[in-house]
Amino acid sequence: MSDALRQRAHPPVVVQVRGEAALFTRPELRVERVSYPVMTPTAATGVLDAIFWKPEFRWVAVKIEVLRPIRQFSLRRNETSDLPSLADAVGKGRRVDTVASRDQRSALCLRDVEYRIHAQVELAGHADKRDVAYRDQFRRRVNRGACYQQPFLGAREFPASFFPPDAREPIDVTEDLGVMLHRVHYGPPARFDWFTARLEKGVLHVPARGIPGGVEQMAEVV
Repeated sequence: MSDALRQRAHPPVVVQVRGEAALFTRPELRVERVSYPVMTPTAATGVLDAIFWKPEFRWVAVKIEVLRPIRQFSLRRNETSDLPSLADAVGKGRRVDTVASRDQRSALCLRDVEYRIHAQVELAGHADKRDVAYRDQFRRRVNRGACYQQPFLGAREFPASFFPPDAREPIDVTEDLGVMLHRVHYGPPARFDWFTARLEKGVLHVPARGIPGGVEQMAEVV
């Protein structure tokens, strides 16, 4: 059995997150922001990184449970119209003048959200500990309420609280969600993986592998 398969054989770590609002932006809508109706895998791993991050491993979301009814609201937000590409931001470190490029746009957000995140630890080649050590550290930090930075739900103005999971059932909602970002490979060069997402009785199952492609190729994935 490979190391990756052996790590996936362990039960995932689980944490519950809650917030007054969230914005998980659909990337195909570039002018006005519209949220997916549920948390995305990349947003989930962002929450986990805020709680516990080390370069020796990365988080892989395997399942996200929706625990509260899906409610939406509209919001006007100040954004910048000068958006560097991921390659420019990571590779060249290009700075953005947010004052000169400020623009006000509408966003369709989510209200009063709560999710249960299930995730695995995927070790890097240079890791000097077994994955169980990082899993135990994560659980201790969740129990203490410790984090490296404040977790947020898709946008930094929407902070999230986190705590050990309870036994509540997910909401009874099933719907197709369209193409969703699976993983970002920061490179260089930067690359994206996608998958066709579906909420099944309140549960979003994340496949082990995504389909490579850029934002402009999303229509070919469906």
